[in-house]
Amino acid sequence: MTDASFYEVDACVRQLGDAFEKEYNIEESYFADQSIKRGLRNADGSGVVAGVTRIGSVIGYLMGEGTRVPQPGKLYYRGIDVEDIVASHRAANTFGYEEVAYLLLMGTLPDESQLEIFNKALSKARQLPEGFFEDMILKAPSPNVMNKLNRGVLSLYSYDENPDDTSPENMLRQSIELIARFPTIVADAYAVKKHYYDGESLYIHNPKEHLSVSENFLRLVRHHKNYTDEEAKLLDTLFMLHAEHGAGNCSTFACRTVASSGADTYSAIAAAVGALKGPLHGGAANAAALMIKDMRENIRDVNDDEEVTAYLGRILDGRAGDMSGKIYGLGHAVYTMSDPRAQLLKKYARSVAEKNGRLDEFVLVEDVERLGAPLLMSRKHMNFPICANVDLYSGFVYSMLGIPDELYTPMFAVARISGWCAHRIEEVLSSRRLIRPAYRNAAVRGSYVPMEQR
Repeated sequence: MTDASFYEVDACVRQLGDAFEKEYNIEESYFADQSIKRGLRNADGSGVVAGVTRIGSVIGYLMGEGTRVPQPGKLYYRGIDVEDIVASHRAANTFGYEEVAYLLLMGTLPDESQLEIFNKALSKARQLPEGFFEDMILKAPSPNVMNKLNRGVLSLYSYDENPDDTSPENMLRQSIELIARFPTIVADAYAVKKHYYDGESLYIHNPKEHLSVSENFLRLVRHHKNYTDEEAKLLDTLFMLHAEHGAGNCSTFACRTVASSGADTYSAIAAAVGALKGPLHGGAANAAALMIKDMRENIRDVNDDEEVTAYLGRILDGRAGDMSGKIYGLGHAVYTMSDPRAQLLKKYARSVAEKNGRLDEFVLVEDVERLGAPLLMSRKHMNFPICANVDLYSGFVYSMLGIPDELYTPMFAVARISGWCAHRIEEVLSSRRLIRPAYRNAAVRGSYVPMEQR
């Protein structure tokens, strides 16, 4: 859009927009009817059951006599506890995200030969199609990496010789390519963004075969290409924990909704990326990291529980932080007593924080969990437990790894693409019905009035 046309449209909006907003405001009284599942949630906050999946399972409570009974949080990938997967790879000092991606896509754990074949396919697919970087990333930079990732996913349709085929084999091929290419697209989009919008030198690195997803990502996104094994293993842990989170989360449900229409893989995955871009879904890690930074700058003694608690109170009052009244990183739609992802990150991040001289900051993050949860429950008069969620610790881990904040949400997508692809395939092959919820109409009936009578 040219400057002239922009200002012309802007002037039109100013002239016609006075009564615009009120036409989109639906009074709260309309939602009093309990049969209306606002946000596809029941009155107690639990999600409306809309389907069946074998891919991921999120457990935070049990139902007893019609009420939710809090439970320690559990996350299962294809029926396997994610805590066991992470613990096994940490004990063996091996990378695990590739195995998780295989498990989510194929439904079973791979043997050594199967994992080797899968890793070779990922390695070969990491290189972007010929001309893609120049035409789709370099020539069309974006100030937002998630925006560029979304456009990049849709652009891959044009480079696919068979984009609309929904056979299992073709969808699996597309999924492997997307899992392999997401880190490269994100890293390249970030480099181009830093060059064109921030005036920095342009560093573009090619992915290397035989490296893990986490090793390749750190190598791609750092201009010096250096990383330690401990850093890569910590990022690998985070990728494993972000790979999947059930069918009902916003981005996965968006993916399944588009997939249910019969659309191609790229359209379904682009819908998921777009949903994750929203700050209410994928932006919480950024918000939590900024909140911790604000607390460190404004609390005189971060080791004083009374001072920390008082400042958290100011945050809840909307007088500190970003003035939203939210303590980011606390509470979850499903988890009650604990979020297993947060507990695992907390466990494995401590030693890295200590080595990097950031133990005090890590302790402050723990204090937000320890002091903030009971404060929030008291302020909101809640009789239901709340816990720290993964975003409270993932933001700190990203920061500790030197990842710039504009990459927090794109890195979430780099991990979650494996879960999205599995759900896309499952929706196509098993559900076989267009997702189509209903909305109650609240418009006042009227008659058409001819122009001369208005």
